[in-house]
Amino acid sequence: ELMHVIDFEAEIYMRQERGGMLMGTYERQGVPWSERETPWDFGHELLPPDLDRISESLATGFAHFPAFERAGIKNVINGPFTFAPDGNPLIGPVRGLKNFYVACGVMAGFSQGGGVGLALSNWIAEGDPGMDVWAMDVARFGDWATLAYTNAKVRENYSRRFRISFPNEELPAGRPLRTTPVYDRLKARNAVFGAAYGLEHALWFAPEGMEPAEQVTYYRSNAHGPVGAECRAVREGVGLLEISNFAKYEIAGPEVESWLSHLLANRTPKAGKLILTPMLNPNGKLIGDFTLGKLEDERFYIFGSGIAEEYHLRWFESQLPASGVSLRSLRKELVGLQIAGPKARALLSRVTVEDVSNEALPFLTFKRIDVGMVPALLGRISFTGELGYELWVAPEYQLALYDLLVEAGEDLGLKSFGGRALHSLRLEKGFGAWTREYTPDYDPIAAGMGRFVDFRKNAFVGREAAMRARDEGSPMTLCLFSVDAEDADAFSDEPIFRGDDWVGFVTSGGYGHTVGGSLALGYVNTEAAAPGDGFSVEILGHKRSATLLAEPPVDPKGERLKS
Repeated sequence: ELMHVIDFEAEIYMRQERGGMLMGTYERQGVPWSERETPWDFGHELLPPDLDRISESLATGFAHFPAFERAGIKNVINGPFTFAPDGNPLIGPVRGLKNFYVACGVMAGFSQGGGVGLALSNWIAEGDPGMDVWAMDVARFGDWATLAYTNAKVRENYSRRFRISFPNEELPAGRPLRTTPVYDRLKARNAVFGAAYGLEHALWFAPEGMEPAEQVTYYRSNAHGPVGAECRAVREGVGLLEISNFAKYEIAGPEVESWLSHLLANRTPKAGKLILTPMLNPNGKLIGDFTLGKLEDERFYIFGSGIAEEYHLRWFESQLPASGVSLRSLRKELVGLQIAGPKARALLSRVTVEDVSNEALPFLTFKRIDVGMVPALLGRISFTGELGYELWVAPEYQLALYDLLVEAGEDLGLKSFGGRALHSLRLEKGFGAWTREYTPDYDPIAAGMGRFVDFRKNAFVGREAAMRARDEGSPMTLCLFSVDAEDADAFSDEPIFRGDDWVGFVTSGGYGHTVGGSLALGYVNTEAAAPGDGFSVEILGHKRSATLLAEPPVDPKGERLKS
């Protein structure tokens, strides 16, 4: 991508000295240069000036600063920049290559070089960058990020540089790329899609007669009403969600149980069961939160955040023993659907001959099951906080499973829901999410995950550091707030105050459609984290009063999940 910097010669009457002015512009229609690779003999050479390409931007600059228009152009600097698909640097160890680190795509060297250099030197010397660098980690992209995809996204991002970005904005370039078999079914139901790790997934469903497009805004968008209907369907009836955007891994072998016990902070489950578990680095910080299922002796499955697949595979593989454990991603082998809500059991009972009563199929069950003619893996768990079942199948069966569930659930009021509703539902339960509440900046005690850490185990990665956090306390504590908001909700990074004192910041926010109010999760200084009033959250420049909740406002004891 090309960047023009123009040096204008002008008379500036300041101390009677002759001076100059500098103006730079990012092109709206950037032209890629050397699209496959930079020539090895290219150093700091410049490219020929091409002012016609930036004439519109120059005119805008002249209108704002008339002195530029009257000055003569002394010099034009036109040279290439390097960008990753999202415009951020690519740094860190490369999966599969021992002691091989990269620092690429560092476009703004003067402003980014210090932080990139510090993180990378820590990584090389200490094995950890020392901070959450997810936004720069090379592992945020997988093998799906091809040259053509990168070209499309870079041109899109470059043309928007310094434009306002909105929290609900989904950019169109390079899409759709990865899709699942039910993509067309969801599209036919007016799904509004987002993309994560290159995969299309439904965010919400527009009602009949409404255009399936979301208005970009810092306020509540046109999705607000439809998402509310989806949430109510899950809380009161039964909803259907595609969960293929979760990451899936199979781990097997004669040493698998001891290896997982060392790798993960919680105990391993019994055969036929699931368990929730954090994963820590040696400093006791969070580098993963997973559902771990034991299907049978010497065979486990891990389910986690889809966007972190490469990140987690890199860590898993770096910790593997020389023999006795095999590991593989199931991204291309398993896709999923979830049904959730108080009528989910009634729906499941219609499509399987299995006994699905609470006694026969209790919370955290993990087993093989036939759903109609479809062989599936079933996990009785749901991020919605409601009675729910996750069904994992080979891609060739997903359409049959989807159609079966839709037909069987019609008279139960089955309603499709998407990621926006899931976000609202999980906020009402105080459930954290990867890259938001769970990051390498925090330990499991600060993040409220202490109950999922089994300190009775003699050894697991990060145990000693996590024990110190448990015994000495953490400086920050994850808290859930109800917020007296009007037409805009917190999203992320908004400051949290107690009285006039800044005490923390929001990690996730949104509207709780079940409770009928705004909610926010955020980290607060532990000494200030007492439940009650006196807090405020700044939203769009206005402080909104907030209450720190002692427990989640919906089903705090988790009875619906276990019913």
